[in-house]
Amino acid sequence: MMLTQQGSKFMQTARIAMTAIALVTAGQAFAASHIVEIAWSRDGAFAHGASVEPGKFVELCGKLAPGDSIRWEFAASVPVDFNIHYHVGKEAEFPAKQAQVSSGQDTLRVAVREDYCWMWSNKSSSRARVDVRLQRQN
Repeated sequence: MMLTQQGSKFMQTARIAMTAIALVTAGQAFAASHIVEIAWSRDGAFAHGASVEPGKFVELCGKLAPGDSIRWEFAASVPVDFNIHYHVGKEAEFPAKQAQVSSGQDTLRVAVREDYCWMWSNKSSSRARVDVRLQRQN
C-alpha cells in the first residue's frame, strides 16, 4: 500500500504528537513519583521502599485525625534529613525533625486533623535507599 504525500505527512505529524504526549506523561509521572499516598492495609500497616537520588526527596503523605497514633520506623543506606510535617496555611509544622540520620523510630500522636507527610531529603552525593514502616496503634 502506497501512502500519498499528504498521508505520509499526516503519519509523521501523528508520530511526533504521540512522542510528545509520551514524554509529557512520563515527565509528570516522574515529577509526582517522589510523593507517595499512604494506603493502609487492613491491619493498619503501610510499608514503602524508595531510591532517593542525590539532592532529591521522597515523602509519604496521608490524612490523619486527632487521636490517631502511628508507630513509625525507617532505615536509610546513607544519612538523610528526616521530618514529619503538615501545613497550616503557608506555614509547616514539624512534629518530628532530624538532620543527617540513617535510621529512626518513634510514635506520632496526632492532635490536629491534617495531611501528614513523612519526608526524607538526600543531601549526599550518592543514591539513598530508604525503607519505611508505619503502623496504626489504635
